[in-house]
Formats: sequence, C-alpha cells, structure tokens
Amino acid sequence: MDTTLARQTEKHPPGLYLLFMTEMWERFSYYGMRAILILYLTKSLISGGLGMDEGTALMLYGFFTGAVYFTPLIGGFLSDRYLGQRLAITIGGITMALGNFVLFANQSFTAVYIGLGLLIIGNGFFKPNISTIVGELYGPTDKRRDAAFTIFYMGINTGAFFAPLLIGAITDKWFAISTNGIIEYGYKYGFLASAIGMVIGQILFNALGNRFLGDIGKKPVGKPEVSTSGEVEKQKLTKKEKNRTKVIFILAAFVVFFWAGFEQAGGALSIYTDKFIDRTVFGWEIPTSWFQSVNPLFIILLAPIVSMLWVKLSNSKRGDLPVPTKMGIGMILLGVGFIVLLFAIMQTGSDETNITVKANIMFIVMTYFFHTIGELFLSPVGLSFVSKYAPIKFASLLMAVWMASSFVANILAGQLGAVTSSLGYFEVFAVIGAAVIVLGLILLSLSKKLVKMLGDDEVEHEGTVKAN
Repeated sequence: MDTTLARQTEKHPPGLYLLFMTEMWERFSYYGMRAILILYLTKSLISGGLGMDEGTALMLYGFFTGAVYFTPLIGGFLSDRYLGQRLAITIGGITMALGNFVLFANQSFTAVYIGLGLLIIGNGFFKPNISTIVGELYGPTDKRRDAAFTIFYMGINTGAFFAPLLIGAITDKWFAISTNGIIEYGYKYGFLASAIGMVIGQILFNALGNRFLGDIGKKPVGKPEVSTSGEVEKQKLTKKEKNRTKVIFILAAFVVFFWAGFEQAGGALSIYTDKFIDRTVFGWEIPTSWFQSVNPLFIILLAPIVSMLWVKLSNSKRGDLPVPTKMGIGMILLGVGFIVLLFAIMQTGSDETNITVKANIMFIVMTYFFHTIGELFLSPVGLSFVSKYAPIKFASLLMAVWMASSFVANILAGQLGAVTSSLGYFEVFAVIGAAVIVLGLILLSLSKKLVKMLGDDEVEHEGTVKAN
C-alpha cells in the first residue's frame, strides 16, 4: 500500500491530541480573561471594577481582541525565519501567563494596559504556530485534514466552554464580597486562574512535545537559503503559489466581516445579555459571563457531527463542498443568528433606563446556536485550507495573515459595539446581519472561480482527490 494512502486510513496521529490539550489550556486562559474583561472595565470601583464608561470600554475591548490577531504577523515571520514554531509557542505561552498575572497583581488602568500588551505580544507568537503544526501532521492530499482541524477546534472550544463557567464562579460567587447589599466582584482572581491555565498548557506541551511531535516545528522553515557562493537566495513563489496566496487574501477579506459580527459576543452582546435578557432560571440568576460558554458548548456538541459530515462528503461521489462554499454558508448562518436576536430587541428596546420587559433567555441561546454552526462552517475549514495551500516557505506567516483578518474585524466590532448606545441595538445588529448574509451570497457566487485559481491537479474539495 502507498505510504500516503496508508496515512489516510490510519487514525489521527497522537500529536493532534497533544496540540488539542495545549490549545485547550491556552483558550481557557484567553476566554476566561475575555469573559470578565468588559465587565471588569465597566463595573464601578466599589464593585471591583475600574468604572470605565461603556463606549470607551467597548473600543478598548475591540482594540485588544483585534490586536491579538495582528501580532501573529510578526510572530509568524519570526518563527518561519528564526525561531521555529515550537520555541515560538513556548515564548508566547510564558508571555501570556505574565500578562494575566499583571492583571491579577494590580487593579489600575496602568496594569490593564501592561497586562493586555503582554497578552497581545504573547498571542502573536503562540497562535499562528500551533495551527501550522496541526497542518504539518498531515500530507497534502490527506482527506483527514478538515476533520483534524475540526477536532483541534474542539480543543479550542473545550477550554472556551469551561473558562467562563469557572472564572464566572470565581468572580461572581467564590471570591465575591457582599457589603450592605453591594457586591464586590473578585475579578482579579479570575485573571489569576487564567494565568494558571496558561502555565498548565505550557508544561504539557514542553514535557510531551518530543514524544508526540518528534522534530515537527523545531526548525525555522522559511530561513533564506544560502548558495555555494555564500549569497542569500531570494525565495520566489511560483505562479501557482502566487494564485493560491491571492485566494487566501480574498477569503480573508470576507472573513473580516464574519468576525466583526461574531465578536459582538464578548462586547455588545454581553452587555445586552446583562441588562435585557431574563437570566433567572428556577429562581437562580445565571452570571452574565457564563453565556460566553454557550458558543463553545455548541461547538463541542456539534463539531463531531460536522467533522463526520466533511468525511462523508469527501468519500462520496460528488465530493466535499469547496471551502469558499462552506464559508459562504457560514456567513449566512451568522446573519440568521442576528435576525433571531432582533425579535428580542423588538420586545425590550435599547433604553436601559426604561426597561419594562426582559427577553426570554432562548433568544440569546438561539443566536449563539446559529453563530456556532456558522463558525464551524467557516473557521476550522479556513485553518485547514491555509495550512494546505500556503507556500511552505511562508506557512506560519500566511496563517498569521489569515488571523490578521480578525484584527481588522475586532477593531470594527469594537466600533460597532460602541455605537449601540447611541444608534440602538436593533439598528446595529440589523445592519450586521444583513451585511454578512449579502456577503455570504457573494462568496457563494465566487466559489467556482476561487477553486479554479487554486490550480490543483486534483480539484480541491470536489471529490476527485486521489492518493497516488
């Protein structure tokens, strides 16, 4: 049996599950911090927060969640040329742990800026490289690739699911102090728990990396080659590589608008949930931060189903759906989620000073449900796509370019979230929902052309991929 075919018929390599665990703990750290950040910034000093006004806090939140997707451009370049992916992941993990510890150690605006700065830098080294290593576990025609990234995505969302629950319990229950009816939330202890989660992930990665990953990711893959005359040879891309790189940039441009809508979850959606959603279930009020676990819970439940769907389609006569088609469907589903939320806003309005009725909790749950399915159709297959088609010389850098779309998206998301207080939730969410649906339809119409630009000998995701 051909070695390529043999690899495709085997189970997933154990290295995938080590990367799963490493990413799970990193995402626990990030989403735990993210779940309480906007609340920490906007709650009053007496309630354990910093007392920042909502508009400013949402813009700062948008800048932070955007910048963590910009620095991977720098981290990806440095790892490709000088560090190697494994060392870059370790540097990033340690830096992010320090950032959370700074947020724990001092409650001030200075600490916020230093802590968030360290988190931004650390994420730049960590994020593009771990996704690239996942792709390196599989051959270029391995049908398990999309399924593998969906499994890896479950690691992301396992951490993202448990983090808000644990951090929310720490801040709102275990370390909250009630004095004369005023609750002082234990936000700093939530940041400490996030730091500890990051440290656990790094211990696992460095202790087990050699055993399960071998030499993958140890050496920089994009270091310029030196000729026999001692001159550095320029790394030129072939015409096919240039076209594939163009497709990556085109899809990344569409992805900007998906994430601009999706990232309302930690900002404007979180504030809307806190003020306008009836969070009482059987007489007990659910902490607002816990709603950040709804999306990853749906990911954990639905990712295996979607993963099996991709495998089944790839083995069928017609073959799997093209990646641009999957992503177009994902954008449309995100828009549907916002349409569901509009029905809740029609009941509650946007004026927090005159709330006469709160919306049923199922409105926000169903919004997250549609957003989650959309995410599964777009994000993991996008990571898989970039890992396959990015020229090997610039693998981590182009993965970082892909993630940089989220930089623009989160800055845009912060600006959109900030105007909800003046324009109203209905108007802003209606515009977002309509925009992503229209863009999703446009992407569907471009799908065949984009697939043609890839220039495969075997047409990618069209059911004709064969092992040699």
